[in-house]
Amino acid sequence: MTDTMNQEKSSVIDIDIALSLGQFQLEAKYQTDQQVLGLFGASGTGKTSILHSVAGIVIPQKGKIYIQKQCFFDASKKINQLVQQRRVGLVFQDAQLFPHFSVKKNLLFGFQCISASQRHFQLDQVVDLLKLEHLLERMPIKLSGGEKQRVALGRALLYSPNILLLDEPLSALDTAHKQEIIPFFQQIRDQTNIPMLYVSHDIDEIKQLTDEVWSL
Repeated sequence: MTDTMNQEKSSVIDIDIALSLGQFQLEAKYQTDQQVLGLFGASGTGKTSILHSVAGIVIPQKGKIYIQKQCFFDASKKINQLVQQRRVGLVFQDAQLFPHFSVKKNLLFGFQCISASQRHFQLDQVVDLLKLEHLLERMPIKLSGGEKQRVALGRALLYSPNILLLDEPLSALDTAHKQEIIPFFQQIRDQTNIPMLYVSHDIDEIKQLTDEVWSL
């Protein structure tokens, strides 16, 4: 009993859920004390559905989701935090920047939605971390694929998320741009305490960030 309690106390990511989406059934159970958890598998295996469950976009039929001991969802306790209460940072493969906003305005979008007391980062910190200073006044159409992903990552960080959900964030990039972006993920891992759930169908990509990999 003591060992089990200690394991739960040390868990950074604790997910144990059952999903039913039409004909698609999925059970997912992941518990780790590592900052980065990789989810590996082919398309259609449910990786994105797990991210959506953590974000609150999809509601599991049963189970629980705890991130750094914060309860996002617990069916047995009838707890289901709203999306905005969970405060997750989402980064997708296509960046999804606002095309009519400059880089600076894109970065500040989530930042302006939270109170000063909730902010763990300031704009200049994230700009420096991701080397974005020379891009601040550019529009998204003028950015390379790698630059867009850095801006998307910066926008997610400035939201001061409880967890970063990274859904195939490099799959749209060529090899050179992937190698450009991975060191930034490594810096976030090493310089912040934000947990990351990293989804990819490229096992080598995941292993540059973590040895904690679960296959679907």
